[in-house]
Amino acid sequence: MLSALEVFTIVVVGVMVGVEFSVLFVMNRILNALPGDAAQLGHAHGGRMLGAVMPFWYIGSLALAAVWAVAGWHHHGTGLVVTAAGLLLLSVVMSLLLLVPINNRNKTWTPENRPADWKEQLKRWERWHYVRVAVIIGAFTLLVAALT
Repeated sequence: MLSALEVFTIVVVGVMVGVEFSVLFVMNRILNALPGDAAQLGHAHGGRMLGAVMPFWYIGSLALAAVWAVAGWHHHGTGLVVTAAGLLLLSVVMSLLLLVPINNRNKTWTPENRPADWKEQLKRWERWHYVRVAVIIGAFTLLVAALT
C-alpha cells in the first residue's frame, strides 16, 4: 500500500510541476507575444482556469506527501519526504501570500477596467512564480530521491 501511495504522490506532484513549468516557460511567452489586448485577456482567462484548480492540487500534493511521511515514518528516505512536504508547504504559503492576491486581481481585469500598472503586476507574479516553480521542483526531486 505504501508503494502505491509513493507512486501516486510522485505522479500528482510531477504533473503539477509540469503544468507550472509549462505556464512559466511556454504559456506566458505565448500570451505575452499576442497582439493588442489579447495578452491581458489570455492571462485573465488562465488565471480563472488555473486559479480554480491549483489550490486543490497544491494542498492535495502537500497532503499526499504528509501522509507518505507518516505512513513511511520508519522507512528509508523519510527525511527526504518530510523535507519535500516542507517545500510543498512553503509553496502553498507563497501562493497564498504572494501569488494569489495578484491572480485574484488579474482574473477580473478587462481592457476597460485594468489598472495602469497591470503589466508590472503580472511581471511581479511571474518573478514569484519562478521561485515557486523552483521550490516545487525541489520537492519533486526529493520525493523521487526518497524512493532510492
